[in-house]
Amino acid sequence: MEIVEDVVIVGAGIAGLTTALGFHRVGIRSLVLESSERLRITGFAFSTWSNAWRALDAVGVGESLRRRHYLLTGLVVASTFSDKPASEVSFKGREIRCLQRRSLLETLAKELPDGTIRFSSKVVSIDDSSAYFKRLHLADGTILKTKVLIGCDGVNSVVAKWLGLKKPASTGRSAIRGNASFKGGHGFGPIYRQFVGKGVRAGFLPYDDDNVYWFFTWSPSTKEEEMEGDPIKLKQFVTNKIENTSDEMKSVVEMTPLDFIVSSPLRYRKPWELLWGDMNKGNVCVAGDALHPMTPDLGQGGCLAMEDGVILARCLAEALLKPGEAEEEEHERIEMGLKKFARQRRWRSFDMVATAFVVGFIQQSEWKIINYLRDKFLLGFLSTLLLRKADFDCGKL
Repeated sequence: MEIVEDVVIVGAGIAGLTTALGFHRVGIRSLVLESSERLRITGFAFSTWSNAWRALDAVGVGESLRRRHYLLTGLVVASTFSDKPASEVSFKGREIRCLQRRSLLETLAKELPDGTIRFSSKVVSIDDSSAYFKRLHLADGTILKTKVLIGCDGVNSVVAKWLGLKKPASTGRSAIRGNASFKGGHGFGPIYRQFVGKGVRAGFLPYDDDNVYWFFTWSPSTKEEEMEGDPIKLKQFVTNKIENTSDEMKSVVEMTPLDFIVSSPLRYRKPWELLWGDMNKGNVCVAGDALHPMTPDLGQGGCLAMEDGVILARCLAEALLKPGEAEEEEHERIEMGLKKFARQRRWRSFDMVATAFVVGFIQQSEWKIINYLRDKFLLGFLSTLLLRKADFDCGKL
């Protein structure tokens, strides 16, 4: 027996849930397939810039999330060799917060109608034998038939593979992330702090009175890659590497429980693949990390996923809400809507992925000439670049 759906979204992460809520707000029902048994709330937190808050407002959840997360007032960047600030940038007139991943996903999920998310539903293959539908074969034997298929299933996307997009490439870098909780308050104030150079990039952002998210990126040797599953070694490694940074940075790492430390390799889609690869084909497309996986050096991965959700829902609304036409005409409208989405996202994705990669290379470089130029001239430019890239407005639904 086949189950027929208008829209199927693969993946209940940031992109998938934002897209589903965008559809819901414009009156379109979608089904979200999630391979896990519950929401994937690992990752602790991430920076959300002005462009992300415009997207969250567009789907109607911005205000409830603002109340629980600090409004950050500025960015302070220092060399890893010293805690003396080398660059300070004010966030005045812009909205930048550190957003808890769990809060975001739960808020988006609660706004969706019951039954929108189907857990323990892993897609194993996609069948395009039908002219106007895609058939999805799930691991439990279920077969779904859908007019629109949207892959929001991350860097290992089944849908991206079906479209012919290559696997994301390794950057040769890894990230350690953690969450520190200070009972009685941390007292750091709403400031984003970064330390760059000496082959590493580190920083921390408070997201409320008690909790602080931190990160550390570096290029591991083969031996260091073996630490990935050992939080004791990871914590000690970071502690040693940040010994010349501020006491605040060191205290944040020290206060982090071992259960709240994770490590993962950093991957990205080569920018030219975004220019020449297929973001969409017929009634299928990808969004979020399935489309544009990137390094975290701009703090924009999750933000772009939210932009995708709003723009995708808007591009498809006209195609799916126009009643009373033949399947062929509806299919043509769907295809045109997805082509419109791809046109709007191609250059934005290319720009952000390429810029993030270059910024990470400069900030984390061990080359003496680049270190000198960065510390003397480039830190201020790189800091303001973050703000310029975040001024994008995805618009309303």
